[in-house]
Amino acid sequence: MLTVLERELGQTRLVAATEEMSLTLQRASRSLYVRETADFACAIADTSGRFVAYPQGIGVSGFLGLDVSHAVRTVAEREGLAPGDVVLTNDPYTSGALSTHLPDVHAIAPYFDGDEVVGYGWTFIHVSDIGGRVPSSVSVRNDTVHAEGLRIPPVKYVAGGRVVPAVDAFLRANSRTPEQNDGDLHAMLAALDRGRTRVADLVAAHPGDGLAQIGAHAREQTAARARRALSRLADGEYVFDDYLDNDAVSDLPLRVALRATVRGGHLRLDFTGTDPQVEAALNMVTQGRAHSWVLTRVFALVGTLDPDVPLNGGLMDVVDLHAPDGTLLNAREPAAVGVRHATVSRVNDVVSGALVQAAPDVLPAASSGLVVPVVFASAAGGTVQVVEPMVGGTGGRAGADGVDGRDSGISNLANNPVEVVEATVGVRVLRYHVRPDSAGPGRWRGGCGLELEIEALEHGSLLARGLERTRFRPWGYAGGGAGAATELLVNPGRPDERRLVVVDTVPLAPGDRVVLRTAGAGGYGDPFERDVAAVLADVVSGLVSVGAARRDYGVAVVDGQVDAAATEALRDVPRAATTWGRGAERDRWDALLPAALLDRLAAALQTLPVPQRAPRRRALLHEVLAGLPQGFPAVDADESALAAARAVAERLVAGLAG
Repeated sequence: MLTVLERELGQTRLVAATEEMSLTLQRASRSLYVRETADFACAIADTSGRFVAYPQGIGVSGFLGLDVSHAVRTVAEREGLAPGDVVLTNDPYTSGALSTHLPDVHAIAPYFDGDEVVGYGWTFIHVSDIGGRVPSSVSVRNDTVHAEGLRIPPVKYVAGGRVVPAVDAFLRANSRTPEQNDGDLHAMLAALDRGRTRVADLVAAHPGDGLAQIGAHAREQTAARARRALSRLADGEYVFDDYLDNDAVSDLPLRVALRATVRGGHLRLDFTGTDPQVEAALNMVTQGRAHSWVLTRVFALVGTLDPDVPLNGGLMDVVDLHAPDGTLLNAREPAAVGVRHATVSRVNDVVSGALVQAAPDVLPAASSGLVVPVVFASAAGGTVQVVEPMVGGTGGRAGADGVDGRDSGISNLANNPVEVVEATVGVRVLRYHVRPDSAGPGRWRGGCGLELEIEALEHGSLLARGLERTRFRPWGYAGGGAGAATELLVNPGRPDERRLVVVDTVPLAPGDRVVLRTAGAGGYGDPFERDVAAVLADVVSGLVSVGAARRDYGVAVVDGQVDAAATEALRDVPRAATTWGRGAERDRWDALLPAALLDRLAAALQTLPVPQRAPRRRALLHEVLAGLPQGFPAVDADESALAAARAVAERLVAGLAG
């Protein structure tokens, strides 16, 4: 039996190995999205298939709770595993939900001690293109997984140290960017080789079951620390819901509902009430289990309460998850999954909304709630690159403003340097800056969104997957207000100006301009209690306009100075206390369709076959909305029209429940 010190040192060595693997991969990669944005990760698992070591500060953080056991077992049972083998997969349905969408290609190497497997190295990369209907493979308008590209069930990509030629040929033939992909795949192999060397060194120092002891210790310690951290939350049941803007098939929003139960440092997340899976790429495959990608807000919470907690699969031991079959968070094949990150962004805000009630001094208001990789695909072929992974800001929280233009809610992606973008992609970056007047007002304001303006230099296509918060704005808490909504315009100010809400592929010609303004995050606390000097500082820095300072904060700024008398008069007006600042659009929607009614609708839809659920929901809601003004809830409706529409909804839901 290893001593505690030996296990601790072994754990540290494994974490260092994963970081060395990550640096190897990043330096060897050929694609901008990996080399600059860092959309990749590496880890080491023990024979359970769960990660025992994960990098603390490089690559995507949200996958630390994945499990490689299903993928490796599939290959082992079919043809066995030997030293030098590498398993490759990207298919959520056949990998045991290891992959979450097809561009995320996962590679797993069994690490041997003699003839015995002692652990696994793992890495993934978001490749530039894996085939399918559109360049970059990802569009919210893809209606099944078959439209999204080449599905790779767990197969041997490397056998005995040599790349399998037939597999390599399939991969190259099914991508618009085979050279970039090939470079990224070989970078993954280099990372796995580095991990193999470091694990061999550790096994030599601690033969037998040494690695197993170290791994079990690592997960147990992380789970214990996570339970201690979460015990700071008040026990109880907390409910919350939020919406995606639309289902990409119609203009109807999609609901994500949560009941969170906190008991003694353990969480249960029940997503009953969440809408059915849709015929668009917003679905998430969890196969009914707690999934790392759905728990990123929980990981962030634990990391906030215990900043030094080691990252590994032990964090999964403190959470149970239930998502009804055939819903957005437990989709059945062949549902499309390419833009699952939009749905998971909303899950983060729903988890925050539930748990802020349990720990109002810790959890923030809603983040900007979107990740939009802006992609330019050259019409000449061969170049499909992410110009910028656009996010917004983080929500304000008790005692601190949100972060402007930065949100690591589901992945800590870096931005791409403008110089590298212009040298690599056929666009010119005209503007890239923090968006003024976008932050949700509050005693502690939300983080501002971003604004990106690009000009096409050649013929090509724009893709902007994950475009969200164009309808329902990020909510504020404890009197804080909602952030500004997202805007995407093509050729603003020209006769051919277009405002886009759902983006598939948008043809661009040289000289066409694209402007994306991401949502601001929600504010926390009454904005009229914000420190006057902080409001003035925001005005001086250009984050808040003079008009918004007066309207939202009750602060009069004249010639760069605070007018104290005018400010006192503005702030002396009585104001109604509120808990949630959801914005008028959301308040109108809730007035029409309260949560209890939507819970009954979700339960009734669950009794139908999966393919019938989303169409029946759309038909029912369109009938409800038929008597309201066009554009509702962006435009108001009088109370008599709302009452009539609610009555229609009650009747139709009762009939469906039958």
